[in-house]
Amino acid sequence: MQGVNVKSEIGNLKKVILHRPGDELLNLTPNTLEELLFDDIPFLEVAQAEHDAFADILRGEGTEVVYLEDLMTEVIDANPELREQFLDQWIFEAGIRTDIYKNIIKDYINAEYAGTKDMVMKTMAGINLQELPGSDTHLLVDMVSDRCKLVCAPMPNLYFTRDPFAMIGNGVSINRMYAHTRNRETIYGDYIFRYHPDFAGTPTYYDRNDTFHIEGGDILNINEHVLAIGISQRTEPDAIDAIAHNVFNDETSSIDTILAFNIPNNRAMMHLDTVFTQIDYDKFTIHPGIMGPLTVFEITPDGKGGTKIRERDEELEKVLSEYVGQPVQLIPCGGGDRIAAEREQWNDGSNTLCVRPGTVVVYQRNNVTNDVLYKNGINCLVMPSAELSRGRGGPRCMSMPAWREAL
Repeated sequence: MQGVNVKSEIGNLKKVILHRPGDELLNLTPNTLEELLFDDIPFLEVAQAEHDAFADILRGEGTEVVYLEDLMTEVIDANPELREQFLDQWIFEAGIRTDIYKNIIKDYINAEYAGTKDMVMKTMAGINLQELPGSDTHLLVDMVSDRCKLVCAPMPNLYFTRDPFAMIGNGVSINRMYAHTRNRETIYGDYIFRYHPDFAGTPTYYDRNDTFHIEGGDILNINEHVLAIGISQRTEPDAIDAIAHNVFNDETSSIDTILAFNIPNNRAMMHLDTVFTQIDYDKFTIHPGIMGPLTVFEITPDGKGGTKIRERDEELEKVLSEYVGQPVQLIPCGGGDRIAAEREQWNDGSNTLCVRPGTVVVYQRNNVTNDVLYKNGINCLVMPSAELSRGRGGPRCMSMPAWREAL
């Protein structure tokens, strides 16, 4: 399958992009957790086994699983001249500005990671000072620095492939991330959508160098005509304005309505997909804290190349029912039990990945919510989640669908 086709959240999932957690998790330390947006340090060996189980579940459902690291490797193997360009860009975006360090790092990677995939994985894992052979630089900073100091920070959030780029219909948004530590993750998507034969030529509705922040967890495809985007801790309204302009003025796009949901600005609801996620034609999982009136802005083309906006302050259920085209059922995380809801929302009980209408991948640890889903006719594909959940993201966060069949 070439190109992308994601015009719903629930269509039969045929192709998905994942990233298997790697050595980037080994460069997490208690002192760097806050900077790198983690609350705890996952145990890599178990996290990888859990992620492999996730991939196997998807393959068992007929989904083609492709890995971000493999796509990037294929790009550089097919275009060897891009290796140096990519490394220079990666080193610059890691904050390296001096020629001496730039040369030390580049020489180290080329000598120790000559294989393309090894090099790609190393750029994801990061580099600490003790790895570098240039300890004889005679620079004061090297003589006084802790040998474990990170020279190029790791990208431990990269296994949440939902955020760096997002499919919108038959196009893509290559995002500008909220946190500086995550913004470098989008470099891989930039190369893949420029050069990989499966993805080159995909319409681009947002660019990683654009001004305002937006992340893929805030982007939900309701159907071929309606796109939902969250105004959240991680996504600015200005970015939604830009995407609306680009989508509406792309003649290949069938989207004619964008719903901007103004959600609370806090970590428990950092993205729209932690607030609600569609799991069937008429069913959504939902964070109980969002129940009640919710401000939604309906954005449509004005017929003159611009947009018009209508504010709607209505019950979420009413708004979703209108655009889904039938009455919807909102299934609360934790089944309405406040303590269970808070506990399981912390572990992304509302963040499920739909592989076809009524069949979703869920975290094993959210057993109260999963039981509620079963009782409402949802088929739950349960994956282990003791370590992956420490990154504060669920199965939807860990996946970027590239192709879904039409409903």
